[in-house]
Amino acid sequence: MKEKTPFFQKVLNLWGIILIIWAFYRLKFKMPEWFDEFVAKPIIFILPVYYFIKKIEKKSFLPSLNWSFKTVKKDFLISIFIGLVIFLTIFLAKYFQTKEFVFLKYKISYLNIFYIILTSLVIAISEQILSTGFVLKRIYEESKNFYQSVFFNAILFFFLHVPLRFTIPGLVGNQLIFLMLTDIFLSLLNSYFYLNYKSLNLPIFIHAFYNIIVLLIT
Repeated sequence: MKEKTPFFQKVLNLWGIILIIWAFYRLKFKMPEWFDEFVAKPIIFILPVYYFIKKIEKKSFLPSLNWSFKTVKKDFLISIFIGLVIFLTIFLAKYFQTKEFVFLKYKISYLNIFYIILTSLVIAISEQILSTGFVLKRIYEESKNFYQSVFFNAILFFFLHVPLRFTIPGLVGNQLIFLMLTDIFLSLLNSYFYLNYKSLNLPIFIHAFYNIIVLLIT
């Protein structure tokens, strides 16, 4: 008799399928950035998760994603503080590296700033729905171990970004290492706040602020 696949194995299988599809897409299709982030990534990252939750688990889709004004305001204020800490950390790291105070690495228009903010938010929503709201939640439900869940999710988040980091033209050396290490740090940070506050808004906002900071000063 064929053994039934354990539920958590199904979760990891889905994550693996998403990673393979995303890696194949990044390697084979050279689409504009706006298409990657606003179309391809939401389809590849979110739709399978939505189907899994609604059709297999038969649950509501991400109840920890709460867009009520009171919740959004509280989570946004917390994420601003975390964002400032991240900004100062990266800003000072760049100063000790270059011996120069650099905020904007190039001249930028208000339209470009709006595009960076919007893109950063969309990226954060797609990646945090998959990595934190879906995978981390189920890792923690399975293990009941806070630290094991946080570190295991950080490893999965790291591998999820490998297809992206290695397909960006000109991204090599110290900058590549820096971004890959910060991927792990970002996941550890978001996992901690998600498991403590039970809100997916916080990881999304923190991730968005991180993206904005990296795009502007690295």
